[in-house]
Amino acid sequence: MADYIVRAHAADKQVRAFAATTAGLVEEARIIHRTTPVATAALGRLLTAGAMMGRMLKGDNNLLTLQVTGDGPLGMLLATADAKGNVKGYVSHPEVSVPPKAPGKLDVGGAVGKGMLRVIKDLGLKEPYTGQVELRSGEIAEDLAYYFAVSEQVPSAVALGFLTDTDCSVRQAGGFIIQPLPGCDEHVISTLEEKIAKLEGITGLLVAGLSPEQILEHVLDGFELEILEQITARYHCNCSREKIEQVVLSLGSKEVESMIANNEPVEIHCHFCNTRYVLSVAELERLLSEAGQQG
Repeated sequence: MADYIVRAHAADKQVRAFAATTAGLVEEARIIHRTTPVATAALGRLLTAGAMMGRMLKGDNNLLTLQVTGDGPLGMLLATADAKGNVKGYVSHPEVSVPPKAPGKLDVGGAVGKGMLRVIKDLGLKEPYTGQVELRSGEIAEDLAYYFAVSEQVPSAVALGFLTDTDCSVRQAGGFIIQPLPGCDEHVISTLEEKIAKLEGITGLLVAGLSPEQILEHVLDGFELEILEQITARYHCNCSREKIEQVVLSLGSKEVESMIANNEPVEIHCHFCNTRYVLSVAELERLLSEAGQQG
């Protein structure tokens, strides 16, 4: 099944919902970053949430960044998404492995630890919007639900699932976000809360092969679900040699001159896709010359 996100309304447009299947993009992240199962689970949950939250953005050029900074061995996790279903991310220590907290149960919270969750929205304004909350559990889904409640005053049900295969590849990944819209009837909210509280978890639904639409039909049964759109989700890094050159130039002419004086190539590593760009001394001289001509 190809990765995709669905956006929907329910309860006569009183509730909005997003659901996604993301095994392919999480597997791509695992291969790129060579993550252990617990690192894959943590990063995969963040990427899945980022893909769905990116679809909440209104402008095609808007960007969303989720940053989890915990005191656990994984270090920082980061995911960046746009409104078109593109998402990318990385974890500081992809090699980390911690004991499971129960048989077959990865200890994502223990690997993440205590710390902060930051949500940064670049909406094309002078300054990006930034909201942050303390991590509640480090399990990502609960932390995001807490963020929505505290920073955006929107009670939200957030579920993120992940299942690894025997060879450590990603077997299943996905999740949902369900939120009442302003003016939602209190009876709808309480009934929805009761239904979600009875769910045994999202992973079982993924293992059963349910699509995002079927997941929402299951969770929102009786709420008159209306699927509004389906959008492809993918792991996509938009770095390029041209962008790397612009980053180097942004350091200033004195810094570039210092690099040239060292008489050695400069290597720049993209954290998102692990591509390494090497700029020779001659290329640095060319960039400096072109910048001078443009100035």
